[in-house]
Amino acid sequence: MPSWTRIISALLVVPLALGAIALGGWAFTAAFALLVVLGQIEYFALVRAKEIVPASKITIFVSLVLLITSQLQVGLADAMIPIAGTFICFYLLFQSRIASIADIAASILGLFYVGYLPSFWIRIRGIDEGVLFQVSDRLTRFDIFNYLRNIEFLSWLRITFPVTNGSIYVLMGFCCIWASDVGAYIFGKIWGRTRLSEISPKKTVEGAIAGLLCCCATAIIWAFSVGWHNWLLSGLILGLLIGIAGLLGDLTESMMKRDAGVKDSGQIMPGHGGILDRADSYMFTAPLVYYFFTLILPLVS
Repeated sequence: MPSWTRIISALLVVPLALGAIALGGWAFTAAFALLVVLGQIEYFALVRAKEIVPASKITIFVSLVLLITSQLQVGLADAMIPIAGTFICFYLLFQSRIASIADIAASILGLFYVGYLPSFWIRIRGIDEGVLFQVSDRLTRFDIFNYLRNIEFLSWLRITFPVTNGSIYVLMGFCCIWASDVGAYIFGKIWGRTRLSEISPKKTVEGAIAGLLCCCATAIIWAFSVGWHNWLLSGLILGLLIGIAGLLGDLTESMMKRDAGVKDSGQIMPGHGGILDRADSYMFTAPLVYYFFTLILPLVS
């Protein structure tokens, strides 16, 4: 049976995620900045368990600069990576002890894995910022989308959240990841028999397949709902990208925990472990989702 602690923790996190998506802008960036800082603290704790001494402080700092740059000017975000890597190496050169290859590699991986990859969610949220979500003619019969175009509540405070293409794209990505995680967890618990990998003994082939199918089904439903041309093909491609990348992200984080000799990366989320335990599926999926919407979707449509 599913853990009630795990379920309650997830139910508390989902409204916070939806609120950050709705607010967008600096609120969304601030939420991700908090997750990046907490995630890197957990990551560097795993690294230190291997007696590696990374440049943790400077890596966290340049990662935050990268997130801010992604919000201010997307075009400069990629240019920040070699600059940030240079700062990290420069910092390690002038420590009291001589840095090892492992120290440098762990620091750069921290920048890439827990800084650069999550920054793509900020880029996705910024797509068509200020342009209201375009509802196709076929969708005028769906009252929910007419409502979503201008969400308003707490009318005495006059708070309004216009729904842009970027906010819908982030929500689509998150829903696909949630569907994959929930599908893999539930069906894996019920029907899982075949171990998927020695890296993560609790994961099963049956659970992984169920998670991928749930992810694809969710993406296809979204593609049809928002009126994409070739919605079946577009949704299937998006679902496969998110489902496979999410699984690889999960296994990658499990591999790091196994090497460090720990069960969870942290204990900040009861029933889930740490930030990395919960956010591992969001790492490698972020750039794929971004380039799907900016490169693949226009071609398919």
